[in-house]
Amino acid sequence: MLNAHWLHTFKTLVDIGHFTKTAEHLFMTQPGVSQHIKKLEQACGVPLIQRVNKSFELTDAGKEVYRYVVAQQQQEKALRSLITGDDPWAGKVRISCSGAMAQKLYPMLLDLQCKHPKLINELEVAPTSRILEHIVNGELDFGIVTEKPNHPLLLSKHIGHEYMSLVLPSMFDSHLLTVDSLNQLGLINHPDAHHYLCLYFEQCGNTELLNTDPSTIRQSGYINQLNQILLPVTKGLGFTVLPHSAVESAALKDKLTIYQPQKQVREPVYLVCKKHRQQPARFYSVTEKIQTLLAGDQ
Repeated sequence: MLNAHWLHTFKTLVDIGHFTKTAEHLFMTQPGVSQHIKKLEQACGVPLIQRVNKSFELTDAGKEVYRYVVAQQQQEKALRSLITGDDPWAGKVRISCSGAMAQKLYPMLLDLQCKHPKLINELEVAPTSRILEHIVNGELDFGIVTEKPNHPLLLSKHIGHEYMSLVLPSMFDSHLLTVDSLNQLGLINHPDAHHYLCLYFEQCGNTELLNTDPSTIRQSGYINQLNQILLPVTKGLGFTVLPHSAVESAALKDKLTIYQPQKQVREPVYLVCKKHRQQPARFYSVTEKIQTLLAGDQ
């Protein structure tokens, strides 16, 4: 490994262009500067400078060594900035949530990145089990879930609610909604449909729905792609239950009817991160924006 002191002396000499002034700048003697350059050349095995009267010119090898020292100093500066700096609007933030939540969060995250280009948001859609697993393994910085985790390595914080919508075809008169009418339509099933339907029947304030087993509702279709779930509903082929944010972002929402329940149906939203991990300032910047966005739905 090349001696760092010799490399520093060499770069300083090249930058200043004069042995005496270099010695003064480094608080060395001129012979000391010459000795550093000689030792560096011996270590490299080739001449680095060619003396011309009282000045000098860099050899091709000298130019390469100079570029090497400059690059090394830049890398060290970047490293120091990375490990000592804590810019709240710079760096990478890895987030994971459901597909419906991603539709709500992603536009805000993009706007945030436009405002702060050094802030890199990476958003992944995943089921809760995988989100928690990746946080524990350090593959994610934090996740957003609707079920409070019970894990010794995880911390969770309640940050808001996700509201549910029972979605019907536009031609359906929602005032006539009964268990029979839902069965006639049939449920457009999806991976979270049963969970959402149970939640809806329990909370909506409709006594008939409360006393109905959601698993008895006839199924008229199944799709596991979030952006396709509402398509069969627009064609009158069934109904479904989704987070309101997913319905609001749908391109065909003018062809849908949203049932207005007696009571709002919602489930809690939790921010989850790994316990005992020191969180950089940018995490708080992003999570604060997420909490503010969700608070607007209260």
